[in-house]
Amino acid sequence: MNLLDNPLVRPLLEVTGPALTRRKQALEILGAALAAVDPYQAVRQALAFDPATNRLSVEGRVFSLPPAGNLIVIGAGKAGAPMAQAVAAVLGERVSAGLVTVKYGYGPRREGSAGSIQFREAGHPVLDEAGILATAEITALLAGLNAHDTVIAVISGGGSALLEEPVTGVSLADMQQLATAMLKSGATINQLNTVRKHLSRVKGGQLARLAAPAQLIGLLLSDVVSSPLDVIASGPTVPDTTTFQDAWEILERLGLLERGEVPGPIREHLRKGLAGLSVETPKPGDRLFERVFTTIVGDNRVAALAGLEKARQLGFNTLLLSTFVEGEAREVAKVFAGIAREILATASPLKRPACLIAGGETTVTVRGDGLGGRNQEMALAAALALDGLENVLIVPLATDGSDGPNDGAGAFAEGDTARKARELGLDPFDYLQRNDAYHFFEKTGALLKTGPTNTNVNDLTLVLVW
Repeated sequence: MNLLDNPLVRPLLEVTGPALTRRKQALEILGAALAAVDPYQAVRQALAFDPATNRLSVEGRVFSLPPAGNLIVIGAGKAGAPMAQAVAAVLGERVSAGLVTVKYGYGPRREGSAGSIQFREAGHPVLDEAGILATAEITALLAGLNAHDTVIAVISGGGSALLEEPVTGVSLADMQQLATAMLKSGATINQLNTVRKHLSRVKGGQLARLAAPAQLIGLLLSDVVSSPLDVIASGPTVPDTTTFQDAWEILERLGLLERGEVPGPIREHLRKGLAGLSVETPKPGDRLFERVFTTIVGDNRVAALAGLEKARQLGFNTLLLSTFVEGEAREVAKVFAGIAREILATASPLKRPACLIAGGETTVTVRGDGLGGRNQEMALAAALALDGLENVLIVPLATDGSDGPNDGAGAFAEGDTARKARELGLDPFDYLQRNDAYHFFEKTGALLKTGPTNTNVNDLTLVLVW
């Protein structure tokens, strides 16, 4: 993906001299990372179909597609459109029908037909009515399938909000209220999805229940730290390792039960689950999964390594810090800034020019009324920690192009960012306290916008020192 040709990036390039060169290098590195996790190519590389024998190879495992059987393609997630188009390119008219739900604005952009596969757009990160209606269409496609049929599910980040049928008694408004409260409380994606799975008829392996007895093939693009299958999009096609007890304890730890922020119907359903009066999600060892195969076709590490390779080509000394980064965004920023300072002071762990990349997903505990996302907040905290340094650039990026509830993907934090802001009459610390990083970087010309990337493999943070 060539970010330098993206018109949304132009405000970042309205600088001169060494600053322009440095920003261009950062964009080249990030562009290479995004290109490496192109969902279309990832799925194409994972599949091979022989129409003469009706055999489909998926990551080396061979499946028979009986001529009399249906082949249904379903899915949900921000990368769903190119993933589904890749399946259509491989299987062509063999696909009987299909429906995939994507985030608003994330519909098909690549040339090429998706055949009989349809797309629906819905809300993310908070579920909306369109998502529920699209899920009903998906479950209708699975009704009445038999053992000769095959279902291919393309699942990517964002699928938790885009694929949902709440349990009886829990309304859309209840789900929206809980998701918003958990996000504001700094819940991790693992915590959020554990609770979601126990309020759903399709998450936590329950989509596999609906598809049975057909054989089910799940193709996943991971947006979760360490890529646990049952966390990615809340694991609709795989056994669930969590319980009602886990969901209840998460809400307790976040203080949501004590503060009365859990809607009554949700509280009641979870209590029934604790008492064994609600059906648990299917667990490892359940025979339901004997005809289910799930594989990851792309993840954060692939993107990070591709970014490092591009940096090496540009002359940087490189290091992959980790793809397991979690924690409060503003605190993690201090760690990255500290590493940059160490390189400037001691040439450790790398000599200059240095490029370090980290992957993962941080969280934000919202205390103010501003606009931003975890990557923008990290960049603002980094800008304060780097204040006064030279030859340093930190760029946190949401690989899907949407860092929370706005059109920013991340931001550029440099040693003079805070100084330039103060010259404009802006107080960086005040913006950080109000969780208003979006408007801070918008006003200082350092907001990174990419538009929908149609991929989603967590976040990347680029640390460059010249």
